[in-house]
Amino acid sequence: MLLLCMKRLIILTILTFILPISLIAKEPIPPIEYNFLAKKEVTRFINRMVKKYHFERSYVRNVLKNAKFDKETLDRYRGRHKKGKTDGTWERYKAHVLDPISLQKARDFKNNYYPTLQRASDIYDVDMDYIVAFIGVESKFGEYMGNYHVIDALATLAFHKNRMKKFFKSELENLFLLSREESRPIDGMYGSFAGAMGCVQQVPSVQRRFGMDFNNDGIKDPTDVEDCIGIIAKFMNKKGWRRGHVVAVHTNFKGKRFKKLKTSHKKRYSIKTLQKYGINPIEPFDESKAYLLKTRNRTHDDIWMAGRNFRVLTKYNNSTSYGLAIHLIAQSVKN
Repeated sequence: MLLLCMKRLIILTILTFILPISLIAKEPIPPIEYNFLAKKEVTRFINRMVKKYHFERSYVRNVLKNAKFDKETLDRYRGRHKKGKTDGTWERYKAHVLDPISLQKARDFKNNYYPTLQRASDIYDVDMDYIVAFIGVESKFGEYMGNYHVIDALATLAFHKNRMKKFFKSELENLFLLSREESRPIDGMYGSFAGAMGCVQQVPSVQRRFGMDFNNDGIKDPTDVEDCIGIIAKFMNKKGWRRGHVVAVHTNFKGKRFKKLKTSHKKRYSIKTLQKYGINPIEPFDESKAYLLKTRNRTHDDIWMAGRNFRVLTKYNNSTSYGLAIHLIAQSVKN
C-alpha cells in the first residue's frame, strides 16, 4: 500500500511540473522589444520615407524604434505557403461562417442595417446581400476585428524573411501614409496578425484606396460598420460587379472526387466544353463561359459553375472557398 501511494505521489509530482509547461506553450506569445534600427534595410526604408514622402526622419525613426517584434506573426508566414492555412479550408468555412448561428447573425445584420445597405446598393449598383456576406466572413459582423498592434505586425513582417516580405514592406509604407492622411496615431491602430483592420479587414493600402466616411461623421473609420458597408460596395463596383447577374450555381456532378478538368477561379471554360465532360448547371446560368470550382468535403467534392461576379469576390481574398462562403451567406439572406 505504501509503495502504491509513493508511485501515485511521484506521478502527481511529474504532472505538476509538466502540465503548466504544456499549458504555457499554448498561450499566445506577446510581442517583445526589438532593435529594428540596427537593420540596414530599416535605414533604407527610413531614407525612402523621408525622400519620397517628406516625413520627418526623427518621426519615422521613433515609430520603428518603439515597434515590437512579433514572433507568432512571423511564424505564420515563414516557409512555403500551405494551402488551407491562411485562406481557410472549405470544412473550416462550413464550421465557422456557414453554421446556423452565423447565418442567423447574417439575417439580423441585414435587418438592422437595411437602410444603409440599400443606400450603398443604389449608389454603387451592387447586390446588398453580398455586402452582408463580406462583413460576415471578414469579421463575423464586426465581432472580431483583431487586437494586434498593426505597426508591430507590419514592421516584423516587413523586415524579416518570409514569403510575403515585399508585400508587407509596401503595407508598412502605406500604414505611415494612412496615419498621416487620416490624422490617426500610427501606434493606435489595431487589426489582425497580418495588419488587416476593421470589420472588412482591409490592409492599409486598401483602406487608403477604398476607405470612406459612409455615415457622414467626418471620419473614415475601418471599425465603423456603416463605413465598412460603403467600403465593400465601392470595392465591388470598382472591380466590375454586375448587379443581378449570376455568381455561382451547383452542377449535376454526383461522384465522390472530381478529376476530369482543372478547377480554378482564375480559368474559364466554355459551356460547350463543360457539357462535353458531362458538367451542366442545375440552376439558370446566363454566361457563355464559366469558372469551374471545386469544394472538397471529407467524403466528396462539390462542383460549381461560376460567373464573372465570382471573380470579383476572390479579388478581395484569392480563395475559392472564400468566394463560395460569401456566395452561400448571400443566398441565405435573400428575401
